[in-house]
Amino acid sequence: MTKYSLDIAQAKLGKDGLAITAGWITVYSANSETREYTGVSNEYLPLGVGLPAYGYTDVPALPAEDNKAVRRNTDGVAWEVVTDLRDTVAYSTETGQPEQVSSIGDLPNTQTLLAPQTQYDKWNGTEWVTDKAAQRAAATREVEATKAELLNDAAARIAPLQDAVDTELATDSDKEQLTAWKTYRVLLNRIDTSKAPDIEWPEAPQ
Repeated sequence: MTKYSLDIAQAKLGKDGLAITAGWITVYSANSETREYTGVSNEYLPLGVGLPAYGYTDVPALPAEDNKAVRRNTDGVAWEVVTDLRDTVAYSTETGQPEQVSSIGDLPNTQTLLAPQTQYDKWNGTEWVTDKAAQRAAATREVEATKAELLNDAAARIAPLQDAVDTELATDSDKEQLTAWKTYRVLLNRIDTSKAPDIEWPEAPQ
């Protein structure tokens, strides 16, 4: 028996996870929070010492796809391949706002890769559904605001022209303009805002 050896001493673990033979061992590590595989290292284990925290001896299978990741399962007994959507834009099922995916695994129920088509879309569990009532109400409010603004502008144009007529200082052009603006105001007042957003606005006089 020779007193020399060219072999590297290999650690052996007992059933309790502690080294029953001191030596080197290959360790595959996982992140303490996300459980994602972080790399491989060779560790020396003295007699009676176990693996580093979140270190394992079973070899993970590495996926070929970029949209996959490797992590330890929740029980900590095996490696698993999961979806990796990090840096992908998802959408909040509560607000519809875009959010950056920052973790591996399937998306939570609060996120989806489907983008809402309008700001009035609501998530029904599988798809976005437009809240037609809310959409119509918003369109009506917008039309009412536009109508009020245009009526104010028309009133501002009519007032000095009416003054000119009342004081008998109006020119023929003033009278034509006054009639045109009053006609325009009548047409504006007849706008039915409940038909929003399908509104045909009258053209303002030039």
